[in-house]
Amino acid sequence: MMHPGAQLRAVIFDLDGTLIDTADDFIPAVQQLRSECDRPPMEAQRIRSSVSNGSRALVRIALDIDEEAPHFEAHRQRLLTLYAEILGHHAALYPGVAALLQQLNDKNVAWGIATNKPREYTIPLLEKLGLTPASVVCPDDVAQAKPHPESLEKGCRELRCGIREAIYLGDHLRDIQAGQRAGMYTIAAAYGYIESGDSAHSWGADAVAQRSEDLHGLLFPQEEQAYV
Repeated sequence: MMHPGAQLRAVIFDLDGTLIDTADDFIPAVQQLRSECDRPPMEAQRIRSSVSNGSRALVRIALDIDEEAPHFEAHRQRLLTLYAEILGHHAALYPGVAALLQQLNDKNVAWGIATNKPREYTIPLLEKLGLTPASVVCPDDVAQAKPHPESLEKGCRELRCGIREAIYLGDHLRDIQAGQRAGMYTIAAAYGYIESGDSAHSWGADAVAQRSEDLHGLLFPQEEQAYV
């Protein structure tokens, strides 16, 4: 798909693993859950790479159980409680993202968030970090979460832009699928929470950001070319 270029009016970000590095909040919550279940600490990187898959996936890897196991939901709720207690304590914007958001504001390019993270955790996290996106779409706000395109379509309406005037960035295959189904230009965040054996280059995104610092050049390629 053609890059919006000069017609770019909005950028929509996935949250965990794309806009904000939240893994350092999740890791101690998962380790505490394991401790309460008489299990030793697990490798932090394994937790980090699974954050984008949500609480169910984290419980599965934390306790090595499936969703049909007895007390699975009780364990998931306990994990969410532990996460809520630490939410935002260690989370931070990825390198270069604060400057990027300021540049978007300076260029009058609206920005928003489309995430599968429930609103009860998303809004406190954004407040903790002092972020004020023009649109925040959570699974609570739509009938079908990503990879369905509804979140992105709603985000574009709230940002008052056309689908082809916006770019979506995400660190999971479901993000790129949602963007493609909506008809948006997509950028895969290879610096995010990618599981072992997976590759952001295999998702079919229009572009791939190896580092968060690369996002400016991918969003505004005409400026990068001006320096060449």
